[in-house]
Amino acid sequence: MKDLDFKADKVLAKEFLSNFADANGEAKYMNILQEVANHKIRAVQIDLEDLFNYKDLDEEFLRRVTENTRRYIGIFAGAIDELLPEPTEAFHDDDHDILMTQRAEDGANNADLSDTHQNMPPEIKRYYEVYIRAPSKGRPFTIREVKASYIGQLVRISGIVTRCSDVKPLMQVAVYTCEECGHEIYQDVTARVFMPLFECPSKRCSVNKTKGNLILQLRASKFLKFQEAKIQELAEHVPKGHIPRSMTVHFRGEMTRKVAPGDVVELSGIFLPIPYTGFRAMRAGLVADTYLEAMSVTHFKKKYEDYEFRGDEEEQIARLAEDGDIFNKLARSLAPEIYGHEDVKKALLLLLVGAPHRKLKDGMKIRGDLHICLMGDPGVAKSQLLKHIINVAPRAVYTTGRGSSGVGLTAAVQKDPVTNEMVLEGGALVLADMGICAIDEFDKMDESDRTAIHEVMEQQTVSIAKAGITTSLNARTAILAAANPAWGRYDLRRTPAENINLPPALLSRFDLLWLILDRADMDSDLEMARHVVYVHQNKESPALGFTPLEPSVLRAYISAARRLSPYVPKELEEYIATAYSSIRQEEARSNTPHSYTTVRTLLSILRISAALARLRFSETVAQSDVDEALRLMQMSKFSLYSEDRQKSGLDAISDIYSILRDEAARANKMDVSYAHALNWISRKGYSEAQLKECLEEYAALNVWQIHPHTFDIRFIDA
Repeated sequence: MKDLDFKADKVLAKEFLSNFADANGEAKYMNILQEVANHKIRAVQIDLEDLFNYKDLDEEFLRRVTENTRRYIGIFAGAIDELLPEPTEAFHDDDHDILMTQRAEDGANNADLSDTHQNMPPEIKRYYEVYIRAPSKGRPFTIREVKASYIGQLVRISGIVTRCSDVKPLMQVAVYTCEECGHEIYQDVTARVFMPLFECPSKRCSVNKTKGNLILQLRASKFLKFQEAKIQELAEHVPKGHIPRSMTVHFRGEMTRKVAPGDVVELSGIFLPIPYTGFRAMRAGLVADTYLEAMSVTHFKKKYEDYEFRGDEEEQIARLAEDGDIFNKLARSLAPEIYGHEDVKKALLLLLVGAPHRKLKDGMKIRGDLHICLMGDPGVAKSQLLKHIINVAPRAVYTTGRGSSGVGLTAAVQKDPVTNEMVLEGGALVLADMGICAIDEFDKMDESDRTAIHEVMEQQTVSIAKAGITTSLNARTAILAAANPAWGRYDLRRTPAENINLPPALLSRFDLLWLILDRADMDSDLEMARHVVYVHQNKESPALGFTPLEPSVLRAYISAARRLSPYVPKELEEYIATAYSSIRQEEARSNTPHSYTTVRTLLSILRISAALARLRFSETVAQSDVDEALRLMQMSKFSLYSEDRQKSGLDAISDIYSILRDEAARANKMDVSYAHALNWISRKGYSEAQLKECLEEYAALNVWQIHPHTFDIRFIDA
């Protein structure tokens, strides 16, 4: 192997930085260096893809950069020092610039260049940091695949961040001043620990044989931002029967504060060993630990707020928004391989969109997140729907009732292995902040653990008073729970309250409690069986009449919709109030109420209406949104109403007639408009076709007259 010539490599690095042109023909790196010189940015990212596409590429040089990255960061930094242009804009001098000016003047006066400790290290002059970024082609490694042969090399790994430390300052260059000779002494710090100098090593002190006392000057020293994180393998990468592996990641400088616990990320960085220090070194012997020095961070699922539209996505969303049937299309694009459940999917779409949070002047908050509980018989695809929502949402956590304890959902107090102090480790609900927390097998949770959720669902915080830590953590999360009825299957002989078997305090916090009953019905069972067989054969859903939208497009559409904050106009206030009071009256008259209506139900109507307005990209809530919200609330218990009607022996047509007659009697009117009639019956789960059939049948019996064009109804007073 021939000797490495780092001077020649520095020349190659300089040529690349000064000559590389991007697709538009602009000198990409010289523009970045100009920004650095003007103190606009601090990070210089060198893409290995650019080096690969460089016209005068030296393949050996590229291989050396990939395999000995730590050394080549220094070489590129040296090349940048020489290439750095003069600033073109004036900027405000900070402490660093004033110190550098002072040092330049002092250095000219009493330079003693033969002494290594007195030479100013290049790091202290630099205002910038250099990062070499791995090419994004190909599959990233899993943590399991990064072996000893990759030490010192640039690798790309993917995983989920489980723990993040605070950002702390890490010393890069220690600066001392000597009390005797007044010289500034520099000491490079390359490891996590260092031995401070105590005696002045300068020529003057050694000639005079005075052991000058050194004082560490923190103001003049160079510090870097430093953060440590733990990254763990993704569940799909773990072989059967194995435990997920984890790796320590060090973030420095501008890389800090890029990740939070719960983020799924792809990191490129240098895989390096680090010897144990202090007491642990005695126990570890010759064993060293390994870590990844992060060079770039890419998030797999961006938060809605950080979402940036790519290419033609904005046009696509604008086209979709103009489509009149967009609500149905978006809902049917959720888990298209699951048959039916169209209204459930609509509700889940609204859960993803949410309503705006309201903050009042006195600091009181009204939540905007929707909570939904799917209660149903076994085998109605509840868990599949939950899993699909987790895939679509940018930030989501999935837990099951039996596998999660109270502290596992809220927060646990643990000892931090690095600092040995008590720290809070956020649980599932805290990790899902600004996202969705899906809890499966909700009914099988212990009662004591379930109470932890009460506060999160309404106040959206987790309050803790443990081990001397008294605090309140944010948990602005939408909860999606799936549960079975009390006896595994819904028992029609018992009341809904007995079947649901959840405390009223918890039930009232759910905006929608969706009851899905599995009833034998020849036609629907046949359709469903055909659908399931088709999915098995072709590994895709049957044709829906349109192309289902990809999860990425859904995310883009939802992120655009979430930017709106619709309000309820004055003219709708009375309408919503009347609708709410009629629901309360209906419940008061019923012997076995199906739901538990409180003022929270009124807030739920407002939230669902606002989410529907967001989907239409509208700034105001329309009456159609309120009607749809009321319909969804009614449809959530639809399977129960149909059972009740069968028991009472009413067929659909007779039931529609009784609904219209009751509503007309309540309003004390003889005329009913078609729009009102349709609104009333759709809330009870009937279709327009059934209404028309009822109108014709009873018109033939001379019960009412129907307008030939508008289909308005006039009762004939008998």
